[in-house]
Amino acid sequence: MEVFLPIAQVFINPVEILLLSALVGILSGLFGVGGGFLMTPFLIFMGVPPAYAVANEANNILATSVSGSTTHYLKNTLDYKMGFIIVIGGSIGTALGIYTFTYFKDIGKIDTVISLAYMYILAIIGTLMLVESLSEIDRAKKNNTERKKIHVHYWIHGLPFRMRFPKSKLYESIFTPILIGLVVGFIAAIMGIGGAFILVPAMIYIIKMPTRLVPGTSLFVTIFVSVIVTFLHSFNYGSIDLMLVLMLVIGSIVGVQVGQKLGEQIDSSGLKALLAILLLIVGIVIAYDSFFAEKIMQENTTTLNQDLNFFSNFIKEFSKDMPFFYGLFSILFAVVLGIGAAFIRRFLSSWRKKYLAKIAKQSK
Repeated sequence: MEVFLPIAQVFINPVEILLLSALVGILSGLFGVGGGFLMTPFLIFMGVPPAYAVANEANNILATSVSGSTTHYLKNTLDYKMGFIIVIGGSIGTALGIYTFTYFKDIGKIDTVISLAYMYILAIIGTLMLVESLSEIDRAKKNNTERKKIHVHYWIHGLPFRMRFPKSKLYESIFTPILIGLVVGFIAAIMGIGGAFILVPAMIYIIKMPTRLVPGTSLFVTIFVSVIVTFLHSFNYGSIDLMLVLMLVIGSIVGVQVGQKLGEQIDSSGLKALLAILLLIVGIVIAYDSFFAEKIMQENTTTLNQDLNFFSNFIKEFSKDMPFFYGLFSILFAVVLGIGAAFIRRFLSSWRKKYLAKIAKQSK
């Protein structure tokens, strides 16, 4: 069974999309990293044009970030002040990223740029994760309890205009989080990823935030960056396909919950090495597609004219006739799904605790 995407103009298998997004969601929840740098390449492999894969994954990340951030809000593990300062840099970086995206799209090179960006990023991340995981396994075998030195000072810590962040108990230059946000926003605009793989370690090792506040604040920042990326891609290029976004969000949110539960029960050091190898393999496949399979793909590309159903036709006409409101609707669509998922998760968690308590009481 295949479904035709009215915006991307390609056929996709919804079961494959749901399973893949759920799998990537599990990996995200298990290892605490964003799944955008895996899901976007998977969408490209399934035939979704790179420019559309980037935009729709950004919309998916918005929904999952809202879901995760809402959970952290309810737990009071968010530093809003630090988050807003990072968002300032993220907004500037996103604007620069969209400008760069537009330039390469206008000269017809955007697909190549996206593929090359993923090739290099996956190679770097995969290598670093593999080295780190192998080191963890080696230390575990040797029972090495030596602590790493994390209070390393860089030039960035000497920047002026310091500000107090009471929640994180920090006295930091505002330029530090702004510069970090700028890098994250630029990468997110071009690659359709949340940037957590940069933001999380930067918040821990450079900004030196308390670890308990990092995940929630990272998701909080990702919401704003993803909103800007989603809107600009929708308004400028009309590349958001709500049918694809719906499938991605459902699979991702379910997968993240499963991954977080698994992460509480198993040691992920060995699995992290497997994830690193997977990233390297995906990077190699992207390199092959970019340099060796491009001509074959171009020869097989055809223009599709389909009789659309009511919902598909509505999405296509809405995107074409009212791009501004379609962009806003795409954002609202993702936010509602994300908040709804967070409250459903909270309800199920409360129900489970009451059920287990009731069983424990009856067994006494």
